[in-house]
Parts: sequence; structure tokens; C-alpha cells
Amino acid sequence: MSRTIMGFDFGTKSIGSAIGQEITGTASPLKAFKATEGIPNWDDIEKQIKEWQPDLLVVGMPTDLSGRDLETITPRAKKFANRLHGRFGLPVELHDERLSTTEAKASLFERGGYRALTKGNIDSQSAVVILESWFEALWSE
Repeated sequence: MSRTIMGFDFGTKSIGSAIGQEITGTASPLKAFKATEGIPNWDDIEKQIKEWQPDLLVVGMPTDLSGRDLETITPRAKKFANRLHGRFGLPVELHDERLSTTEAKASLFERGGYRALTKGNIDSQSAVVILESWFEALWSE
């Protein structure tokens, strides 16, 4: 089975996105969407979903290092996931995203030094990390 999966790294000011293939278990960064208090321009997200036709959406679930919900951001990420499902009718899964930003920064820095560390790049690379770790979790079941 080879599904196309779109991943999101939710943030209140920016939402990173990535696209991945289940068959290869790899993902590539797409654009980061500007958000206001966690609310993106839904038309931009709709355009991207129409372009890529994903079978499933994965939203990174922000938690603290011990896996507990973060008081302010975790409920907003869940609401974003629910809205994605409600608007586009696609299945949505939440995936633990501990350390995705740290990994994303390290990966970008290796490839492009400090210049690569723009906010949008980091958010979309975080979405790549979230998706690829979702694939790993899927295969380890």
C-alpha cells in the first residue's frame, strides 16, 4: 500500500507542512503557512491539499519531554486537527512531536548553516521529522 501523507507542525504563528510517501517512508518539506493565534488561511491549506491529494493528514502533537500535554498549545493543535478533518473530510492522526524542532534545526544547519534556519524552513522541516517518525512508528507496530 502506498499512501500519500501530508504532515503538519502546528504553531500559533506558523504551521509547517510536509508531504511523504508511505512506501518509501520519506518526506519532503512543503511551505509553512502563516497563522494568527493558530488559525491559518484555510484557502492556502485547501490549495495544497487539492494539489497533493493526500490520503491521510498527520498533525504533530506538542507535549513536554515526558509526553504530557502542554497546557496552552496541545489543545490548540488538537483543535487544528479536528478542523482539518471537518473541512477536508480526510482522516487525521495525531503524532507525538517531542524534539521535532530540535532535530529539524540540526538537519537544516548541517545542510545550510545559519542561513537555512529561517522560521518557515524550521517549521516545514519539523513537519518532515514528524512525518518520518510517524512512518517509523507505523512500521515498528
